Amino acid sequence: MPNLTLTPEHEQLRKATRDFAQREIVPIAAAHDESGEFPLRTVALMGKLGLMGIEVPEQYGGAGMDPLSYVLAMLEISKADAAHGTIMTVNNSLVCHALLHYGSEAQKQRYLPRVASGEWIGSYSLTEPMSGSDAGTMLSRAVRHGDHYRINGRKSWVTSAPVARIILLFTMTAPELGHRGISAFIIDTTQPGFSRGKTEPKLGIRASATSEIVFDDYRCAVEDRIGAEGEGFKLAMAVLDAGRIGVAAQALGIAEAAYEAAVGYCKQREAFGKKIGEFQGLQFQIADMKMRIEAARLLTYSAALAKARVQTHGGRYTLEASLAKLHASETAMECAHRALQMHGGMGYSKELPVERYFRDAKITEIYEGTSEIQRTIIARHELGLR
Repeated sequence: MPNLTLTPEHEQLRKATRDFAQREIVPIAAAHDESGEFPLRTVALMGKLGLMGIEVPEQYGGAGMDPLSYVLAMLEISKADAAHGTIMTVNNSLVCHALLHYGSEAQKQRYLPRVASGEWIGSYSLTEPMSGSDAGTMLSRAVRHGDHYRINGRKSWVTSAPVARIILLFTMTAPELGHRGISAFIIDTTQPGFSRGKTEPKLGIRASATSEIVFDDYRCAVEDRIGAEGEGFKLAMAVLDAGRIGVAAQALGIAEAAYEAAVGYCKQREAFGKKIGEFQGLQFQIADMKMRIEAARLLTYSAALAKARVQTHGGRYTLEASLAKLHASETAMECAHRALQMHGGMGYSKELPVERYFRDAKITEIYEGTSEIQRTIIARHELGLR
């Protein structure tokens, strides 16, 4: 069993992030959820606090902290508002992580300081309109012409795309090879040939902008390819391991927010002459929620520590990431559902944040690998299947 004791530095980070989130994010969360407006001001503040590049070394403009620090900060931001958590996890887990561990030194020097500081928002694009979990069927193409590639195609469900300065793109360079023909590129969204398509009208995390992106003879320099041709799928899956830990922390934050709302309401609301928390039926639900949350916390912390070990000694932490993501996301959905039910009609009203927790929780079971995909990964690992 790994040592899950938090250091004084971890506790200090958690408190500082919680104070910031409660002071700056909680008061605006409902309004941004209603309007769908991207929270540029608070995201910029997150960048100044080092929250947009937590694990990036200081030499590249990051905070130079460990994976557990990232989990603790993600939890507190997501507890205040899951949309801010989504923006933060994509920037950290997917973009900064990919550049740091798979980018060339020139790419790190050029891009990481601006992304890790929050000056530039980063995005990650794997999915297409007809290609989701089965990435080998993607239709977008990158064709090499000397010192550059010409990229054409349409990608969908790209988180932060409407505001992103750079996008980590996965597209086909050798379609006849299926997923082995995918390559990864850094896309500068200010260049000709790139445009943004339809913005998605989402159920939850509405302040986290999501849209299609379109490439029409976009010219990408060979020096902006990450890794060799054909290594894109392997890179994408490795990066998603990091992303799933971020989603687990996000889900844990949502679950905690829903749980605390339920406990507070049980202590306040009266029915039949007593506090509703005195009824055994609700007590059982509170106990179940608490049990699931603490189990999710241990799995998420354990995955973060596994990531730290792997970064020092090598290997993979796919199993730990999938276990954490699966359990934490289903815990978020379960806790949000129970909290809303306990609130009755008030839970269904936008006057309280419980209905937002319910809407936000659902996406954690879908993006960065659905619950079904996580179960497949876990089972195949345990059965020794490739």
